[in-house]
Amino acid sequence: MSDKHDHDWHGDNQLAVAPSKPELKQPPKYCVVMINDDYTPMDFVIEVLEGLFSMGSEKATRTMMQVHTEGQAPCGIFTFEIAEAKVEQANSYAQQHGHPLQCTMEEE
Repeated sequence: MSDKHDHDWHGDNQLAVAPSKPELKQPPKYCVVMINDDYTPMDFVIEVLEGLFSMGSEKATRTMMQVHTEGQAPCGIFTFEIAEAKVEQANSYAQQHGHPLQCTMEEE
């Protein structure tokens, strides 16, 4: 090898370094919570849990009982937009069927 090729850098022996990428954070997650009331039928609550939150029959029944006995229960954890849509859909569906059932959302 000749020394000629070793010096073709014109005195610039620094490596080009790509700028570091900013560290991406996961978006915050939100828990949709169903709130108990004394008027909405248990079957309707199960229907909402199965249909809107994709729960199987057993899990929907357990969640409904938790709402009934503890006053509230989590229905799922989602990104903000999805949680917001689920809350709106559940509350709207209940209202359309004449039930006071309510869901809220809280940041995890």
